Amino acid sequence: MAGILVSGSIFSPEAKAAPQGKALVVIVDEANKQPMPCRVRLSFKDGGVIRIPGYPFYDGQFVCDGNLQLSLPEGDYVIEAEHGPGFTRGESEFKVTPEAYGVIFVPLTRVTDPAAEGWYSGDLHIHRPVDEAELHAKAEDLHIAPVITWWNQNNPWLENPLPESVKQIPDTSRWIHPLAGEDERGGGALLYFNLPEPLNLTLAEQEYPSSITFLDQAHANRTPTTVIDIEKPFWWDTPTWIASGKIDTVGIAHNHIQQNGMLDNEAWGKGRDLEKYPSPLGNALWTQDLYYHILNSGFRIAPSAGSASGVLKNPVGHNRVYAHVEGELTYEKWWTALKAGKSFVTNGPLLRTLVNDLPPGYVFRSPGGAPRTLELNVSLDSKNPIAVIELIKNGEVIQSISEAEFRKNGLNPVKFESSGWFLVRAIGEKKETFEFASTAPYYVEIGDQPKHISKKSVQFFIDWIQERISSLEAMEDPDKKIAAQKPHREALSVWADLLAKANAP
Repeated sequence: MAGILVSGSIFSPEAKAAPQGKALVVIVDEANKQPMPCRVRLSFKDGGVIRIPGYPFYDGQFVCDGNLQLSLPEGDYVIEAEHGPGFTRGESEFKVTPEAYGVIFVPLTRVTDPAAEGWYSGDLHIHRPVDEAELHAKAEDLHIAPVITWWNQNNPWLENPLPESVKQIPDTSRWIHPLAGEDERGGGALLYFNLPEPLNLTLAEQEYPSSITFLDQAHANRTPTTVIDIEKPFWWDTPTWIASGKIDTVGIAHNHIQQNGMLDNEAWGKGRDLEKYPSPLGNALWTQDLYYHILNSGFRIAPSAGSASGVLKNPVGHNRVYAHVEGELTYEKWWTALKAGKSFVTNGPLLRTLVNDLPPGYVFRSPGGAPRTLELNVSLDSKNPIAVIELIKNGEVIQSISEAEFRKNGLNPVKFESSGWFLVRAIGEKKETFEFASTAPYYVEIGDQPKHISKKSVQFFIDWIQERISSLEAMEDPDKKIAAQKPHREALSVWADLLAKANAP
């Protein structure tokens, strides 16, 4: 092959002058012995990551089709391979010598097959080149791979013909969406999927026009598969976006939760209480609690997940969302299931929950007002140890058990005497990052009380918006300031109406 890069640098002259050897590495599915696309880390046994030109490479790893013809300096090497959370990691050590042509097989064993149960995965935040996306989807076992190609001032489609909006990878149930977009400015980031054409954000300033202006445009032109996603819930405009009624999903497995650590801040969003949410995992727990505040305010918005590979140090598919689809998977059915909250998010554990054989997102009703008790059927598989499995009701942990206890007894039934919601969460043992999975919520309606609305959560967002309005007072142009503050003032009236309807503390 052409040159080899080590940790971003060409081999030293001494290394390039070292005797060369050749090896064939084949990563295979243990069940059928067939090569499989995967993500690979190749390194010297004594350290130093190797980059092989010609393969999409990022943060020390590259993706390939499972067959690697290598020409390397004589020495000892380690190769590690992964194919999404449904397979074990594969690892092999091998030696390269000039005298022998080595053939190294790296087997990956299936842990579980979510697709066989109707669960199909997607990563909603990909910043990688479109021409790489097909290989990433195959290597990471992703079914839905939207690629962010327009983003603030960057919009190649103003000067170039629009590509096909959706491309199915031949002979697979995997799709690439090359027209996803992102509006990321002063109030935070909204992600847009399956619009007829990109929004023109190129002239937008940091705070003007408001992100609501473009949200309204997108909503007016949405298609049946359009999804508008709050990329992270701690962005300043979150309560205003929520109040608009035009949001479909919110990212709770987001890019601050990374493969090998946490981005331990809220960027330019609403900062957390560091005493209540200490480092290193505080950002992730703050994210979870913010989502619970949204649900406790009566909004039924499904969770989502995204890795931001290409911007932050995550591989494609590290944070992902699985949507449950009945029957044959289609692109349209996946997005419909995502919006309905028939889903779970994860960056590792595979947490599938059915209640009365129904996936998350379902609304259980008791029209006569009788209490409702529900049995949970929970399946959990993970390559890494799980510290705790939790049952969360109306934002409170009502059961917390070890993996061993879960395997033995499962989770308790959940009982409702008044309306509310519940979900299941699993948290891994890792200390350096927040490895977890969370189902979307189920909802319960008792009698004539359709939703659980917490006064505390609604007031929390009212205070938040007032703080946001005050922050915009620093804008110098008075007309732009009025325009920027207007959507937030309008949102306050929505939250005030909710406060009047609150039926829980």
